[in-house]
Amino acid sequence: MSKKIIQIHERFDFGYYKEFTKEYQLLLADNSVTEIVLDFRYVGYLDSSALGMMVLLHKKAKSKNISVRISGTKERTKEILQIANFDQLFEIS
Repeated sequence: MSKKIIQIHERFDFGYYKEFTKEYQLLLADNSVTEIVLDFRYVGYLDSSALGMMVLLHKKAKSKNISVRISGTKERTKEILQIANFDQLFEIS
């Protein structure tokens, strides 16, 4: 059983869609993965498409009993996630 980390870019928007999706699909296909951590340490900007990508990841991971959490959020980014009620879907630190 293992935890895997996805390093999120400074700008988390639709331009990151292909790369983000490819990264998490590889992890979801790995039966040893039990947790995915989205590392937000560098994220300074995220938009509604990023939120949508995260919801999709959450649904797919949940169906495979894989937990997803968000770490390293900056205050502004954490505030956006909380306003969007993402603290109901993800553990945010």
